[in-house]
Amino acid sequence: MTDTLRFPAEWEPQEAILVAWPHAGTDWAERLAEVEETYIALVQAVTRYQPAWICVADDDLQTYAEARLRSARVDMTKVRFVPFDYDDTWLRDSGPITLREGDGFRVLDFRFTAWGGKFEAGRDDRLVEALAQQGLFGGAPRQRIEFALEGGGIETDGDGTLLTTWHCLHERHPQASREDLDARLRQWLAQDRVLWLDHGYLEGDDTDAHIDTLARFAPGDAIVFQACDDPADSHHAELQAMAADIAALRTADGRPYRLFPLPWARPIVDNGRRLAASYANYLIINGAVLIPAYGDRADDAAAAVLALAYPGRDIVQVPCRPLIWQNGSLHCITMQLPAGLGR
Repeated sequence: MTDTLRFPAEWEPQEAILVAWPHAGTDWAERLAEVEETYIALVQAVTRYQPAWICVADDDLQTYAEARLRSARVDMTKVRFVPFDYDDTWLRDSGPITLREGDGFRVLDFRFTAWGGKFEAGRDDRLVEALAQQGLFGGAPRQRIEFALEGGGIETDGDGTLLTTWHCLHERHPQASREDLDARLRQWLAQDRVLWLDHGYLEGDDTDAHIDTLARFAPGDAIVFQACDDPADSHHAELQAMAADIAALRTADGRPYRLFPLPWARPIVDNGRRLAASYANYLIINGAVLIPAYGDRADDAAAAVLALAYPGRDIVQVPCRPLIWQNGSLHCITMQLPAGLGR
């Protein structure tokens, strides 16, 4: 890892959580009322601990969102609205990736292609530039990188190790070798090494196996991952193979990681389509971990696992069943900003 650049872990102190409010012009239109309830619950939870910065497409949407949040008794002193006309609300993938650079920051602006050109993404690809122009990052320089990479596709321990999946990066860059991708990620993200998972996927996930649906670093050389203990489930063989991959990983000093397998929710099917109900898609904030809840008997058990992996933090369940209808969950709609950014 370089002396001046460092990619902080998600559990380090944060300035705010960045989200984009859903509206009828996004893919949420068909079930907007349901997903708004999830966003309200999310902002309620975040603002108990730290600020939430909310992108809004126009003044009318800001007025509406503010009214909804006030009626839910959200602490509006911790809410900041940011105007920007976006395509959709998956800010984990279109939002900024922030490195610490000495006493300041560097904001990375990777190319966003909507997961390999699956959807329209022209406005979302300009999000980071627009936020920088509005001063959200203070004096931190924005570095544009013409390389498709989504925040949900990478996971760091804050100490020079990156975790990702080969399937996702290979889908985005089929002509690149693993060695080439490894070198690029280490250079841009200031990492000493990259750990690759060769197994793991979820039905209903259109990100091509983002790591944040499968496995996450936790403090103290730990990895939390989505397990499947049902031999009859179509995911069983693949997630068992992923668990073996993870068990074989070693820390920078050669030790096995401490492992925290998450329980498996019962299948959630919508109009014949299996939805990706992953508990690994949780969000870490100051003093708490927000975990997606799906109305399943495994919700409480998953929260108990996170309590062990993140001792000393509150574990807060956020109802996320509406989100998985659009193939993502809690972590996917958020992006954390490190403490001090924008000041």
